[in-house]
Amino acid sequence: MELQEVLDLARDCGFSHWGGMNMEKLAFLPEVRDMCAAGSCGQYGRCWSCPPACGSLEEIARKAGGYPMGVLVQSTGQMEDDFDVDTMMETEKLHKQRFLDFTRQMRAREPGCLPMAAGSCTVCERCAYPEPCRFPDQMIPSMEAYGIFVSQLCSDSGLGYYYGPKTITYTSCVLFGAPTPSPREL
Repeated sequence: MELQEVLDLARDCGFSHWGGMNMEKLAFLPEVRDMCAAGSCGQYGRCWSCPPACGSLEEIARKAGGYPMGVLVQSTGQMEDDFDVDTMMETEKLHKQRFLDFTRQMRAREPGCLPMAAGSCTVCERCAYPEPCRFPDQMIPSMEAYGIFVSQLCSDSGLGYYYGPKTITYTSCVLFGAPTPSPREL
């Protein structure tokens, strides 16, 4: 798929903002993974899409590092005040619904694409971990599980991250195009 086709699909799925990813700036940072281990979201060691089950940072970098293209997609909600938890949750739910639809369509067009969500996988209501994943071909890891510093990647890609006071934004991405093999794989 061409980048413009993917951007058009993002628009059609209803995202608030979208843009091409600066693949040269895609980095897999141990500091971000350290936040996972510190329990910042509570999913560490509890689901297949998060560390340590999703693989080491080296394995992840090998898997994700060869894609030539990527797209960032965002959903932004307008809150009544900085503590408007209802809008935060509604925006997150809407973003996850949009992203599942977007991912389904991307996988149909680009079977080898790699989606990464805002937060842990929500394909199942409750992850089977530590039992085997029920839908490994549908699982969606989080960007943070891959060590991506989301706000920096957005900035490096020319996409906003903060859209003003009393807003909340959720960001996800999809890497696509045939992955190029690493020199070790040749």
